[in-house]
Amino acid sequence: MGALVFAGTAGWSLPRAEQPRFPGVGTHLERYARVLRGTEINASFYRSLRPALYARWAAAVPSDFRFSVKVPRSVTHERRLLDCEEPLAAFLDEVSALGDKLGPLLVQLPPSLEYDASLAGAFFAVLRALHDGPVALEPRHATWFTADAAGQLAEYAVARVAADPARVPEAAVPGGAHYLAYFRLHGSPRVYWSRYDDTWLDALAGQVAEATRGADEVWCIFDNTASGAALPNALDLLERLSSPDGQDT
Repeated sequence: MGALVFAGTAGWSLPRAEQPRFPGVGTHLERYARVLRGTEINASFYRSLRPALYARWAAAVPSDFRFSVKVPRSVTHERRLLDCEEPLAAFLDEVSALGDKLGPLLVQLPPSLEYDASLAGAFFAVLRALHDGPVALEPRHATWFTADAAGQLAEYAVARVAADPARVPEAAVPGGAHYLAYFRLHGSPRVYWSRYDDTWLDALAGQVAEATRGADEVWCIFDNTASGAALPNALDLLERLSSPDGQDT
């Protein structure tokens, strides 16, 4: 059986130009969730969100819909993975209100945070003591893209994000634990703004199809939202994956 594929965007706001592709009544989230199966919550990175809000979002989507949720910057950027059990536990308590709609946790590291095996191991041990679900890590310093780092990620069942633009060549492909492949597309050459063209999307569809052969879940999140490019890119990818020659989501 093939992997589950979740293609979507960071957030679920529907730009006016794309709204005809999301017909029907309801909130933007309700309409989004009739077409796409997953989304990434980034607001959690900036501030604490009430469990009641997570619960309301979970109630608004179909049973097979999933939310990926970004771990707070208090953990990743302020404490830099050190002594963060308390904010992690508070965050996990909040997101538990998503129930079975909770998908992977996304841990995005600051670009200046180098790989340190001791620090990483201590953080992952704390995280895994609190949470046994899927986790994707987006490191942004070149020192994380080594065999030793990948081995440690696999040891703690943490997948490494495949990102675009890639800071080093290895950052363009999934790594770490193999049960989850997580692609984050930020837009290139202009980050958060550029729209991916047909040739690029064809190649991405091939990468996603390849990832389904070894993973249980494949996520592909478009973060090029500043110009409204993310939604059409996600829909165009979905069409490719649902074609007779692609991986049906």
